[in-house]
Amino acid sequence: MTVAKGVFLILSAVTLGSALAVVTQRNLFHAALFLILSFFGVAGLYVLLDAAFLAGIQVLIYIGAIAILIIFAVMLTRQMMRPVEPQVNLQWAWAAGLSFAFLALVLWVTLRIPWPEQVSIPVTAESITRLGQALMDPQQYVLPFEVASVLLFVALVGSVAIARERD
Repeated sequence: MTVAKGVFLILSAVTLGSALAVVTQRNLFHAALFLILSFFGVAGLYVLLDAAFLAGIQVLIYIGAIAILIIFAVMLTRQMMRPVEPQVNLQWAWAAGLSFAFLALVLWVTLRIPWPEQVSIPVTAESITRLGQALMDPQQYVLPFEVASVLLFVALVGSVAIARERD
């Protein structure tokens, strides 16, 4: 096993483990910290793929946005500091069974696909220029970006309206 494969396995384990911890934590603050760790793992995977720009963007945007997420979470959940009482959910067994069945299906399909050994696509300055032009061309991807920005703005305004104290 090469060093790159070892680092990949470690980063994958950290990313998947912290992502699992995000959905199993009852404390919102701890879940946000595990989410930050998961995003760092993804950034490390980008570095392994020689995509340093994407790794930097991952750290700046996603991990930077997590700080805002924590602020909104604290604003929206005033009872975060109270001790967490155990909650009884009688449907957890069904949910766990369906989740494991779906995981088995995904693994079965994934293992049956004949994956290529290695794909190498040369990245040139021209291809990056064409990508930038495609993203900013009014005929291609500008509209989805604008729709996403409006949706995020509406979510921001909505969360502030919900968090605002009622008089």
